[in-house]
Amino acid sequence: MGPLSARLLMQRGRPKSDRLGKIRSLDLSGLELLSEHLDPKLLCRLTQLQELDLSNNQLETLPDNLGLSHLRVLRCANNQLGDVTALCQFPKLEELSLEGNPFLTVNDNLKVSFLLPTLRKVNGKDASSTYSQVENLNRELTSRVTAHWEKFMATLGPEEEAEKAQADFVKSAVRDVRYGPESLSEFTQWRVRMISEELVASSRTQVHEADSPEKPPEAGAAHKPRARLAALKRPDDVPLNLSPSKRACASPSAQVEGGPVAGSDGSQPALKLEPLHFLQCHSKNNSPQDLETQLWACAFEPAWEEGATSQTVATCGGEAVCVIDCQTGIVLHKYKAPGEEFFSVAWTALMVVTQAGHKKRWSVLAAAGLRGLVRLLHVRAGFCCGVIRAHKKAIATLCFSPAHETHLFTASYDKRIILWDIGMPNQDYEFQASQLLTLDTTSIPLRLCPVASCPDARLLAGCEGGCCCWDVRLDQPQKRRVCEVEFIFSEGSEASGRRVDGLAFVNEDVVASKGSGLGTICLWSWRQTWGGRGSQSTVAVVVLARLQWSPTELAYFSLSACPDKGIVLCGDEEGNVWLYDVSNILKQPPPLPAAPQAPTQILKWPQPWALGQAVTKTMVNTVVANASFTYLTALTDSNIVAIWGRL
Repeated sequence: MGPLSARLLMQRGRPKSDRLGKIRSLDLSGLELLSEHLDPKLLCRLTQLQELDLSNNQLETLPDNLGLSHLRVLRCANNQLGDVTALCQFPKLEELSLEGNPFLTVNDNLKVSFLLPTLRKVNGKDASSTYSQVENLNRELTSRVTAHWEKFMATLGPEEEAEKAQADFVKSAVRDVRYGPESLSEFTQWRVRMISEELVASSRTQVHEADSPEKPPEAGAAHKPRARLAALKRPDDVPLNLSPSKRACASPSAQVEGGPVAGSDGSQPALKLEPLHFLQCHSKNNSPQDLETQLWACAFEPAWEEGATSQTVATCGGEAVCVIDCQTGIVLHKYKAPGEEFFSVAWTALMVVTQAGHKKRWSVLAAAGLRGLVRLLHVRAGFCCGVIRAHKKAIATLCFSPAHETHLFTASYDKRIILWDIGMPNQDYEFQASQLLTLDTTSIPLRLCPVASCPDARLLAGCEGGCCCWDVRLDQPQKRRVCEVEFIFSEGSEASGRRVDGLAFVNEDVVASKGSGLGTICLWSWRQTWGGRGSQSTVAVVVLARLQWSPTELAYFSLSACPDKGIVLCGDEEGNVWLYDVSNILKQPPPLPAAPQAPTQILKWPQPWALGQAVTKTMVNTVVANASFTYLTALTDSNIVAIWGRL
């Protein structure tokens, strides 16, 4: 398709007219239009246009001078748009469709809400909840930028040049003012820059007026731009208006009841954590009465920069997958699959190249469960971009390989573990997965753990029948393989065949596993165990220490590790979270005591309120912390996501 012509506009416009100025509705969908085909000189002649359909084209940007001031409905679905700021030229816009633009993120949704205060619907949904979120972010950012301004101005000397100092302020504000989740940083920094520039403009106006004594007294209105910064776009100053499924189970009196439990040397310090949020975001039919949906797995999004940490966590349970910001407790995204029950989630980060040659980083979330399907979710764009029909039975767990960002392991109740290559998305942003390996198990695999020191060579799995290891090197000819080694945790004829339902590497050598003995978590050395195996197919692990845990006979409480901090975490049947400073335990001089080591700390269940009463008891199925151990997320059997923050 070449440049647009007046003849084409009249052919596709309604009502039919030989004058562009009388057209009120225009359909330009499916014409393979590029951004340069939108000629502002031509389109600005559509002076009465109220509805424009640009769907199913190849637009990367919208010209910022189209002159369609009366536009009320704009459809731009299924394009290549990467920016929304040009939409501010349509001040009367009420309905907007941006679905199917894979490079638009939640940040762009927030920008749209800020730029277009008259919007009622976005992508067919009510826009009011996004407005509420924008208002709260805007209010907090304004407060922080204003405080930063006052602090900045207080440090300036009288001899410093005002123009340069004010330019420096904008740079410092963008650099230093932070609020909200990392996933919203593009929006928050965009707003911080705008607020800073408005403050500078306000300051310049005040200085100019101070130097003009002939100005009448009402010139004090120069303070208004600063006052407007804190003004809401809607008159009602309300807290975040979350739907019932996203509301916290408020518990203002919740306290950390569990103090530290001293180790044998009494030297382990307590980690200072406090409960921040309690969310019912997986409710069936969005019912606030649902305290029964079981939540099974969670994982923190990979950090976007080296050395950074994430505060965005994905959780799954029932028919929903949620993505939550731990700082604010806001559910950023929610994906539902009716008839599914999700058991596991895993993240990977891909670098994709657009048709225009631009590089974009994608965080892709894999989710799987009862139906044996793996759904690949492009979280920030808010859609499912691939489904892998992985197994005929339920998928118990999945994980991405640390060595290859597109390699995904899935473990199923069909007693198979399959390694997939999900590949890179095609030009339609769809994945075409291929199967690389099939690993046979003798019992149901429950936990997967690539070996930390050689993730592209060996895979550990905790199974109903024990702990096994497979060779997963792709340069070997066999594409279907059996277990290479089974690990046992004590001597004797009954040592093998015991369920291992918790498995994690604490560092490149130390493995934490649970399930081999009631009331304990075992720490063992991968390096020493593997090095001493010889040609044996059954090998006793080299135990480094045992950790005291709940004496419950119930199973499937998953443990996790925070390798950067040397911490092991596990929930229990009472709603408690057990924390172990493993690095501190392993520093003790040998031999370590034979008795299990006490936890560093037990976080007691805070008993949040729901349905007018305290939830006094629940089971914590899994608990995970981010890399810097600033946030901890626990999932329960009673549809409650509990988020703790480190003080």
